[in-house]
Amino acid sequence: MSAVPRSEKPGRAERPSGRFRRMLGRLSSSQEDLESEELQEDTHASGCTRISECTDRQIVKVTGTLRTVTLRPRAGVPALEAELFDGTAPLDVVWLGRRSIVGIEPGRKLIASGRMAMSHGRRVLFNPKYELRPLGKE
Repeated sequence: MSAVPRSEKPGRAERPSGRFRRMLGRLSSSQEDLESEELQEDTHASGCTRISECTDRQIVKVTGTLRTVTLRPRAGVPALEAELFDGTAPLDVVWLGRRSIVGIEPGRKLIASGRMAMSHGRRVLFNPKYELRPLGKE
């Protein structure tokens, strides 16, 4: 028997326990948490701003996945609305005067840029410039 506690034994690396903890954390995380983490990594890799860090009247470039797409008239004008999520916060993307746009559908990843606005306590981008991300990356 040794007088030295196990964790203080020379040559015992803490790295395996760290890897094990990360693996155990990933296994016990929900699917939504894992997807959020992946979206946040994608945001960082593409050089875009996190939606949660965007402020009112700021010109932004954001990326994420479209959760919902709906046709909702605004002041009698057709408006295509989509909710973009990047793992940190949701953002409403609104195209005024449009009933549909090819490629804008739930589950699609895109990059959008424009001036951020706040409407009823939610972040909104009206008529943004956008770039559809390629399908089949998953």
